[in-house]
Amino acid sequence: MIPLSWYLVWAAALFAVGLFGVLARKNIIAILMGVELMLNAVNINLVAFWRYLDVRDITGHAFALMVFAVAAAEVAVGLALVISLYRRRQTVAADEVDLLKW
Repeated sequence: MIPLSWYLVWAAALFAVGLFGVLARKNIIAILMGVELMLNAVNINLVAFWRYLDVRDITGHAFALMVFAVAAAEVAVGLALVISLYRRRQTVAADEVDLLKW
């Protein structure tokens, strides 16, 4: 059986890669992908703790399903905003977007 610490290290590494993607990228789509990586790291933690703490309790799976729903909503809203932004400004670079100025 794989120890819990391996899952936690894997999730921390995945979260760190996602955080780097959010902070270092200028493309909005790449930033959204970084957020998705961070949400997947959270899901790994939730399911790993569920597996190692109490298998009869379903809260780990329930929270993981909620995170999946939030991730799906984030992708839908995020991509709709990116498409709208591209149609208006012809760019998806985050540093070139200043919607308060016209």
